[in-house]
Amino acid sequence: MVLSRSSSTTYLRLRILSALGIFAVSATAATSASAEINVISDNELPQVELDKVVVTATRTPTKVNNTIAQTRVVDSEELQRYQGQSALEVLKRQPGISQYTNGGPGALSNFYMRGYDNKQILVLIDGIRYSSLTSGGATLSLLPADQIDRIEILYGASGSSIYGADAMGGVIQVFTKGSNVEKSNFSVTAGVGSHNQYLYGASAQLNNGKGTALSLSASHNETDGINATLPGAYGHNKDDDGFESNNFSVALTQRINEQWTTGASALYSKSTTEFDDGMVDAYSDQENGSAQVFVDWRYLPGSSVKLQYGHSIDKSDDYDNNPSFYNTKQDQVSLVGQHLLPIGQGIYGLEYLNQSLDSDAYEVDDRDVTSAFLGYIVASNQFDAQANVRFDDNSQYGDKTTYNLGGAYHINPNLRAGASYAKGFRAPTFNDIYPGYGGNPDLKPESSDNYEAFVEYETLLQLTRLTGYRNEVEDLIASDGIPTPENPYGSIKNIDEAKIKGLSLTSDWVIDNYLFGGSYDYQKAKDNSGGSDDGNFLAIRPEHKGLVYAGYRLPSLDIRAEYQYVGDYYYNVSNTKSQFVENYGLFNISGNYQLNPNLTMTARLNNITNEKYVTAPGYNTEGTNFFTSLTYNWF
Repeated sequence: MVLSRSSSTTYLRLRILSALGIFAVSATAATSASAEINVISDNELPQVELDKVVVTATRTPTKVNNTIAQTRVVDSEELQRYQGQSALEVLKRQPGISQYTNGGPGALSNFYMRGYDNKQILVLIDGIRYSSLTSGGATLSLLPADQIDRIEILYGASGSSIYGADAMGGVIQVFTKGSNVEKSNFSVTAGVGSHNQYLYGASAQLNNGKGTALSLSASHNETDGINATLPGAYGHNKDDDGFESNNFSVALTQRINEQWTTGASALYSKSTTEFDDGMVDAYSDQENGSAQVFVDWRYLPGSSVKLQYGHSIDKSDDYDNNPSFYNTKQDQVSLVGQHLLPIGQGIYGLEYLNQSLDSDAYEVDDRDVTSAFLGYIVASNQFDAQANVRFDDNSQYGDKTTYNLGGAYHINPNLRAGASYAKGFRAPTFNDIYPGYGGNPDLKPESSDNYEAFVEYETLLQLTRLTGYRNEVEDLIASDGIPTPENPYGSIKNIDEAKIKGLSLTSDWVIDNYLFGGSYDYQKAKDNSGGSDDGNFLAIRPEHKGLVYAGYRLPSLDIRAEYQYVGDYYYNVSNTKSQFVENYGLFNISGNYQLNPNLTMTARLNNITNEKYVTAPGYNTEGTNFFTSLTYNWF
C-alpha cells in the first residue's frame, strides 16, 4: 500500500478519550465560572454578525441583506471546527447542498446545489476558476479546510450573467488565508484522528503597518482511510484505502497609496488517493491549485478598476487496471470595473479564458472563451435591485448571452421580500462528449430558465429567510449512474427537459451566548422529457434535507452540536431499485477551547450514533470518527 502507519488503534482511542475529556472538563469549568462570577464586560462578549458583507453575489462588496439571490457565508470561526477535513465536508452541511463520495477522504465525489450538479456550479479561488476540464466539477474533496479563510455561496443562476456559462447552478468562492491580515502572528498545529489520521502544519501572517501584508501556510494530512467499496461492488478490494496530501498557500498584498493596491495569492495541493480496482493496489496522484496576481485602482470613492491574471491546474495520474493521466490548465485574464452612479452602482468587465488539456484520452484539447458583461446594482434601505447581462463566445460551442433581473422591497426595517429571473447556459465537458468515459459526442449544450422569490425577516437576534425557486432546464446532461467496465462513469445523454422546484428555509439565532438555528430544503427535481424516464427523479437530488444546531460561545469557548438529515434519493435517472439510497441522519459535535492566550484546542466527533449509511450504492462511509488538534499562536 502507498500509505501505512504503525501506531495502534488502542493508542488513538486513548488519545481521543483524553482530548475529549480535557475538552469537556474545560468547557464545564468555563461555564461554571461564568455562572458564578460575571467578570466579562459587554465588549468582551462574542460578537456574531448576521449581516455579513459578500462580494460573490455582485462582484462588489455588498451586505447580505441587500443581495437578491440567496447568499451564505462560512466564516473563519466556523471553519475552525473543520480542522483536518476538506472543503466538501464543510459544504455538504450547508443549506441546499447534497453530495456523494465513492469511499473515504480524497475519493471521487460530486455535490449538488438546488438540483444542479457540480459541473453546473462555478468554484472560484480568490476570483480564479478552480475546476477539472475533464469532469467539469471542482475537486473540493482535495481542498483542505485549514487553508481557507472563508467561503461564500451564491445560490441560483444569477451568477451566469456575472461569471459565465459554468455558473448556471450557482457560485462557490473560496478565499485563501491572508486576504485580511490585521496583525503579525505565527502558529503551529498538530492533530490526530480516526483511522490513523495525522495533521501538522504552520502558518505565518505578517503586517508591517505600512501597507504590506504577507501570509504563508503549509500543512500535511494523512490517514489510513477506510475500505472504499462494499462487498460485491464493482472493483471491490477489502483493504483500507488511504489518503495523503501536502498543502501550501501564500498571499501578498501591497498598498502603494490610497488609490493603488497590488497583490498575489496561490493555493496548491499535492495528494495521493488509494481506491479499489479489483486485485490491483490502485491509486491516483493528484495536483490541484490556483494562483492569481492583481492590481486595483480606486480612482474615486466607490469606484475602481481591477486587472487580474489567474492560472489554475487539475492534474491526475491514475495507476489501476487501465492507467491514464490528464493535466488540465486554465488561464484567465479579467478587467473588472465598478463606478458609483447618482443612484446605484455600475459594474462592467472583460474576460478571456483559455482551457487546455494534456491527456492520453481526448482528441480535442483546447478551447477559448471571450466574454463581456454589464451590471447595475441598487442597495438601499427601501429598495434593492440587480440587473446583469453577459456575452460569452466559446470557440467550441459558439456564442451565448445570459442575463438576470431581480428586485427586493423593504416592507419595514425588519421585513424584506423580492423576486428574480435568470437565464443560464452550460457547454458539455470533455468527459461528457468523450465516448471512453461514457460520453456522447452528439450532446447539446444545456440552457435554463430560473425563477426565484423570497421573504426575509431580520432582527438584532436572528435572520430567517424562506426562498422558493423553479428551474426549467432544456437538454440537461445526465448519466444513468450505472458503472460498467466499458463505461465506469455510466452512459451520458441529454434529457429534453427537466424541472427543478423547491423551498429553502434558513434561520440563525443569537441570544446572549447561545447560538441555534437550522435549515430545511424541500426539492423536487424530475425528468420532464416525455420519454421512458418521464416523471422520474433526477439522480442524487434528495426530496428532503435538513440540519438543526445549537451552540454556546464565550470569548474562550465555542461548542456546537448538530443533527443533519438527508432524505431518500435515486443514484440514476432511471430510478432503478438497485440504485436507491435510503435516508440517513448524522449527529455531530464540535468545538474550540482557548486553554490560554496562546494555546487553542479543537475537537470534532462525527456520526456519534454510528449510523450505517451510504451516499453511493456499493461505496462505504465512515462510522463514528473523531479529530482533535492543538494550535499554538505567537503574536
